[in-house]
Amino acid sequence: MKTILATHNPDKCKELQKALNLYEIKIYTLKDFPEIGEIIEDGNSLEENAFIKSRTVFNLTKIPTISDDTGLYVDSLNGAPGIFSGRYAGENCSYSDNVHKLLSNMQNIDYSIRNATFKTVVTYVSQDLELVAEGSVKGFITRKEKGYKGFGYDPIFYVPEYNKTFAEMNIDEKQKCSHRSIAISNLQLLFEKHNLLSKK
Repeated sequence: MKTILATHNPDKCKELQKALNLYEIKIYTLKDFPEIGEIIEDGNSLEENAFIKSRTVFNLTKIPTISDDTGLYVDSLNGAPGIFSGRYAGENCSYSDNVHKLLSNMQNIDYSIRNATFKTVVTYVSQDLELVAEGSVKGFITRKEKGYKGFGYDPIFYVPEYNKTFAEMNIDEKQKCSHRSIAISNLQLLFEKHNLLSKK
């Protein structure tokens, strides 16, 4: 089976490829298709944005395509940054810009109500099949950054069960509990249901 991971983000590619490593899949990324530029994600939900990417790339390449969209939902901010997590601090902002804006917006919020949920929706599009799966994990937003691994909001997303932020975990630890790995695992169950995958 061949598939494209519809993202230009090398950090996402690394995690998605790690999650799919048990299966006989030839994985391409958008780096293999430089003619495909940035895809505008203007949907109203994670699922809409993920399908925009996977449908666009499949229509251009005719190769089955996997895409994901992820949001960080903070309870005390009424769910923000949500679907705007990647550009919370503005267009073309950095991971650090987003983290610093979130910490600034939460500086007066007590730890007891700093609950947050990381959610990923993964979509798959091929000639005759569309699939969608999701994964989520609950945690807390820390008051300062902890750890140097991971990416995005990982340095401030604390997972109580592991007593660590995502950025304090190595990739194998993170694979066991992250929203993205849960979403991919649920997608794999759908692949198996449709007899699309075989293990190595």
